[in-house]
Amino acid sequence: MQVILGILFHFTGGFASGSFYVPYRKVKGWNWESYWIIGGLFSWFIIPPIAAWLTVPHFMEIISQTDTSTFWWTYFWGILWGIGGLMYGLGMRYLGMSLGNSVLLGFTSAFGALVPSIYYNFYPEPGKSTFTDLLTTPWGRIVLAGVVLCLIGIYICGKAGVMKEKELPDEKKKESVKEFNLGIGLFVCIISGILSACFNYGIETGSAMAEVANNMWKSEHPNETINFLYRNNVIYIVLLWGGLTTNFVWCMILNFRNKTFGDYTNGKVNLARNYFFSALAGTTWFLQFFFYGMGESKLGNSASSWILHMAFIILVANMWGFALNEWKGVSARTKTTIIIGIITIIFSVALVGYGNAIK
Repeated sequence: MQVILGILFHFTGGFASGSFYVPYRKVKGWNWESYWIIGGLFSWFIIPPIAAWLTVPHFMEIISQTDTSTFWWTYFWGILWGIGGLMYGLGMRYLGMSLGNSVLLGFTSAFGALVPSIYYNFYPEPGKSTFTDLLTTPWGRIVLAGVVLCLIGIYICGKAGVMKEKELPDEKKKESVKEFNLGIGLFVCIISGILSACFNYGIETGSAMAEVANNMWKSEHPNETINFLYRNNVIYIVLLWGGLTTNFVWCMILNFRNKTFGDYTNGKVNLARNYFFSALAGTTWFLQFFFYGMGESKLGNSASSWILHMAFIILVANMWGFALNEWKGVSARTKTTIIIGIITIIFSVALVGYGNAIK
């Protein structure tokens, strides 16, 4: 039952993540940097402490008593993840939800699975898997096979993007993705995918805060044998401060450079509509990790949880991509290619998750 609940929570989080960009399509008359930071303020600054206040007693006390190293390393990974998150928005602009998410999240899945093990090879910790473990154990080789398959899936999706670019005239490509640009989009999504994996490293680094929340909850519920469902919510506050720092600085630079500060008070557009849909997008974005933490508390394996989360996001984002006609007008061969690429990535993610599960 706990496993089923974990999978359902991860699916809900994946649905939120795969869907959050859709409300931004309803924002009219604002430049990208303006609606992105308004949504981001809800994602990274407003909603996380509200969620923690509702679910984690004494959450600010836990943060204030966290040792300096844990606090700043969690914040640091948030800054790097913030760069990846910033480039995620650009990737969706240039490639659309279907192709963009497949490439970006494929890299995030692969690096999220590999980098921690490489780190622990140099700085071993009890109970943590090293890259040597991946090379020398049956479960580790399954994980590595999944990563290789993931990269193959990314290549297939990229090939589908090249085929789409060759088949459709510019006006057709931009009917569904107004700023479609394959070269820039692929570059942005690759970098974003690598840096977006830093969110998982931040959760790993900040796990001491979650453990305190978990122990406090268990002391108040001595008869409970399961982990605290909302323990990760205290980590997100510090981690997302890092993401906010990166995104806020960059969006303010773009507002200044593009002279778009007037967007926020522009009476010629429907401001209430723009603020509402930006806030909705930002809140939906945060819900992915709200439910991710709940899923991880049930499955108890952060690597497998991360992989499962990525698989559901890829699946949902591509459903939206097809629903929004991002592949309308391409040949059956091109559609088949992107579908094969998506299936390959999802299968690779399942393979990595399976390897971690049998560890």
